[in-house]
Amino acid sequence: MESQYYRPILVIIADDHELFRDGFASLLNKNNEISVVGEASNGEELIRLAHKLQPDIIITDIQMPIMNGIEVTRRLAKELPHIGIIALSMFDEQVHILDMLEAGAKGYLLKNAGKKEIIDAIKAVYKDEPYYSENINNILMQIKSEDNKKPIPKKGKPEFTEKEIQIIKFICHQYSNKEIGDQMKLSKRTIEGYRENILEKINAKNTVGIVLYAVKNRIIR
Repeated sequence: MESQYYRPILVIIADDHELFRDGFASLLNKNNEISVVGEASNGEELIRLAHKLQPDIIITDIQMPIMNGIEVTRRLAKELPHIGIIALSMFDEQVHILDMLEAGAKGYLLKNAGKKEIIDAIKAVYKDEPYYSENINNILMQIKSEDNKKPIPKKGKPEFTEKEIQIIKFICHQYSNKEIGDQMKLSKRTIEGYRENILEKINAKNTVGIVLYAVKNRIIR
């Protein structure tokens, strides 16, 4: 189903290289569904602009002066949780990916991503759906596989209702809150409540935490 936007998706770009920001903004502004409303050269400036401009999406590099993308993401996820954050980085090491996703980023792309993939990521995260490039997806699958071999913790495991288990499985298969609600005949708001309760039970911050927990504890295989 195609989405229709009543206004462009408002985006802030953060990167310490001016030429990259200019080129990236020019690329995005050619799409009439997206409008770049601000650019930041460091983490401190990004936080200030985010509060001032209230964008829908922030696309940020990880390595930036003053405050890096991980610290910025962690802070904005608490202060402005309605903003979707996408990491756009040259790094595809596990530690960088997990740090950004655990901090609260909803998407992760490499800087060699194509125009279509970048646009798709913005639209997905705008709809509160996670989006990872193929390379990042492969790395996440490798992490899941490695975690699946670790012993299952025997103490302090939370108990889930049948509905919560069903929702966890849907989340692991990348269903959005609305899609889960449609499948289960429940409202999107109800699913959001279940999701928050699941996150609290397993002490996770985002979808990646739910997926990793589900794999470790054999909820999915």
